[in-house]
Amino acid sequence: MSLYSEYLEEIEVRKKDLGLHPKPIDSAELLSEIIAQIKDTGNAEREASLNFFIYNTLPGTTPAAGVKAKFLKDIVTGAETVAEISPAFALEQLSHMKGGPSVEALLDIALSDDANAAAAGEVLKSQVFLYDADTTRLAAAYKAGNAIAKGILESYAKAEFFTKLADIPEKIKVITYIAAEGDISTDLLSPGNQSHSRADRELHGLCMISPEAQKEIKQMVEANPDAKVMLIAEKGTMGVGSSRMSGVNNVALWAGEKTSPYIPFVNNRPVVAGTNGIAPIFLTTVGVTGGIGLDLKNWVQKKDENGNIVRDANGDAVLEEKFSVKTGTVLTIDTKAKKLLDSEGNVLVDVASAFTPQKVEFMKAGGSYAVTFGKKIQTFAAETLGVEAPVVYAASKEISHEGQGLTAVEKIFNRNAVGVKSKTPLHAGSDVRVKVNIVGSQDTTGPMTCQELESMAAASISTSVDGAFQSGCHTASVWDKKAKANTPKLMAFMNAFGVITARDPKGVYHSMTDVIHKVLNDITVDDRAIIIGGDSHTRMSKGVAFGADSGTVAIALATGEAAMPIPESVKVTFKGQMKPHMDFRDIVHATQAQMLKQFNGENVFQGRVIEVQIGTLLADQAFTFTDWTAEMKAKASICISTDETLIKSLELAKSRIQIMINKGMENEAGMLQGLIALADKRIEEVKSGTAPALAPDDNAKYYAEVVVDLDSIDEPMIADPDVNNEDVSKRYTHDVIRPASYYDGRKVDLGFVGSCMVHKGDMQIIAAMLRNLEKNGPITFKAPLVVAPPTYNIVDELKAEGDWDILAKYAGFIFDDAHPKEAARTKYENQLYLERPGCNLCMGNQEKAEAGDTVLATSTRLFQGRVVEDSAEKKGESLLGSTPMVVLSTILGRFPTLEEYKAAVDGINLTSFAPPSKDLARPSIPLKAI
Repeated sequence: MSLYSEYLEEIEVRKKDLGLHPKPIDSAELLSEIIAQIKDTGNAEREASLNFFIYNTLPGTTPAAGVKAKFLKDIVTGAETVAEISPAFALEQLSHMKGGPSVEALLDIALSDDANAAAAGEVLKSQVFLYDADTTRLAAAYKAGNAIAKGILESYAKAEFFTKLADIPEKIKVITYIAAEGDISTDLLSPGNQSHSRADRELHGLCMISPEAQKEIKQMVEANPDAKVMLIAEKGTMGVGSSRMSGVNNVALWAGEKTSPYIPFVNNRPVVAGTNGIAPIFLTTVGVTGGIGLDLKNWVQKKDENGNIVRDANGDAVLEEKFSVKTGTVLTIDTKAKKLLDSEGNVLVDVASAFTPQKVEFMKAGGSYAVTFGKKIQTFAAETLGVEAPVVYAASKEISHEGQGLTAVEKIFNRNAVGVKSKTPLHAGSDVRVKVNIVGSQDTTGPMTCQELESMAAASISTSVDGAFQSGCHTASVWDKKAKANTPKLMAFMNAFGVITARDPKGVYHSMTDVIHKVLNDITVDDRAIIIGGDSHTRMSKGVAFGADSGTVAIALATGEAAMPIPESVKVTFKGQMKPHMDFRDIVHATQAQMLKQFNGENVFQGRVIEVQIGTLLADQAFTFTDWTAEMKAKASICISTDETLIKSLELAKSRIQIMINKGMENEAGMLQGLIALADKRIEEVKSGTAPALAPDDNAKYYAEVVVDLDSIDEPMIADPDVNNEDVSKRYTHDVIRPASYYDGRKVDLGFVGSCMVHKGDMQIIAAMLRNLEKNGPITFKAPLVVAPPTYNIVDELKAEGDWDILAKYAGFIFDDAHPKEAARTKYENQLYLERPGCNLCMGNQEKAEAGDTVLATSTRLFQGRVVEDSAEKKGESLLGSTPMVVLSTILGRFPTLEEYKAAVDGINLTSFAPPSKDLARPSIPLKAI
């Protein structure tokens, strides 16, 4: 059977079973068959083949794109003749193919003596996705006296690929759609359990919100052709949780604009909004697509006649509505005045933050990629021609306050800034390009990152990136058909691209399923580094890390750069003494609770960098705090450490990188060895005093300062989804933090110790607790306990040190890499499950608790349906707590009393923390941006 026949069969199955259109073509072999049928004028499938070729082939550097570009080039040059595709139409299609083979074909034509050379040159003037090989050809042709090359470069120097685009409309009519009340997790827009289909955009679009919502949105789009449907998080924040390019892709698919008539199911320019704004990483993703994200501020805290906040019976601030955005409300965005207007033209709210010069450029260009590449191309052309590039793009916003010191994040951005003109250090609010040191891609968004790299015609990783890792942790639990289909293909692509891969496509080393954040934390070898990762929990305890969409990850891999404003910071310090029966996870939860209390319910962390003076904690333990900052809605977090602690953390990182090398994971470029060399260099800098551990200046300016009182934390703290709160908007946030005594005696159906929130110490705590408890007689579990160590290194060390033996003694299931599970577990026995390293229940895409369970977990996720779904009888709950609390609760089958808890952890060295004896800020030293 031919590939084409198989494709037709697949089309029928998709149409019959799912109501879908043909899947876009990325196979070179299939497209070659289709081209053969186009050439055969008598072929019965010729008309269908023409449609597949023109309208259903993926662009960029896909294998199919290379075949398509060659055939179109042959049509332009007359080597092939197709009645339905004129040379002009062939050039038009090449102009939509976004670089790579298409740019190569256009250059071949433009730099030749072909009759269509000038026309190809005009098309090239609109292209921005050019790489070194392309620009080298142009420069060489120009120097050789080629007039068309000169014209292209002159156009590039003026950035006509941008200036000739239409400006965004002054007035944009929108019609509202309330997607949900309360914080909208990206799980609503792109559920984790459907992650396998994210690269198949039309199929994945079927999982957004609900079929009913999709129907309503489609009807609103059709009924309002002059308006855009604006998806809203009412009384909440839009896009909390993971960054999810797939979430924005789905919104754009249903309510955005078609990017190109020749690129199937790729839409852009969606409009989203939230009463409490947009989550930072989600807003970045909106910018990737040239969309608009609005902070509505339509619900505000109610105040009495004395100006005091009115509170309800629970002590929460009462909100009152300033204006309605109920579904079907017609509004207008005035992009010039930067206001949101009602149907009468009255101003409802200022939306200037959505229309900064930089964001408007993204909207005009159809996305941030085009702006990033456009700036590079303009600079290249101007330098080649020896002319001054005219100011076309908004100037980098460079803010410097004389006499004001720098926060830690300001220091990191100044150190890594690219193309800065200011001769004085930059402060928060500056908008700059920065070098990215470490990049991480995870396996459920990785296929989209590959698509983005192909679409921007990138062929290999930027040489300026110090380290990059592709994980296999999100699909580690079950080696099912979906994982078998997606993961090897992903690993092969990334390995060839120059990324260190978790699973080896060449069969040299044992597959790793280590949690991505743990690996990134290990390969970050500089406390002044900038890290970009394809997950919201890219929050390292060294450097500053930003969770990002798969597209931003792609551009960081391809260019080694990112563009973003320098964020404001909030300073967090500690006072008092941590009680010995408390775990550091309890301190983390208490930080959030105390912050909200100190600021009358205002989350001062949201959208800002938390600079936490943990100081004495090694990178593994400190990561528990930085990881949780994603749930605090912070943009990022930075651990301020002492010199001694930083050196110990870097030595630990070196040892783990060496283990990766020993396993055979090194690539041809020697990336891992290069990281060890960088770690050695940084250690020497700290030891010699030439560059001590990163610290803020003592005269730095913060948005707010939070002091956490350790003395007041006397019992374990639980983050609660509050599933029965009468106010729907207050469910499934991470802001309800309660002491464990609130739950005394409540039944626990399942416990989970795993995800990126735990480290080796947590596994040691389980072993120590089992030894403690078995002194009182045989241990029986009255609820299942699922344990998933985050890394193989931890498993190996536990085995060597003897702690694995007692875990195995009580385990009814132990993972076996030689025979991994091929189906997700649906029922659990009251026993200990030792699962494969990876995300496991936290992801919710493979393993789940039984519907309706009350789960107590070390996970970060308490979103509805993530770890546990609702049953017909009961809402599922994912309560979050410390490892010792989870373990004891599963043995008892219920929440323990404080006395039971203290007895169970007696004598165990929990993840304890003693705050630094003094503020770690240092006197200000002048710093130049480089």
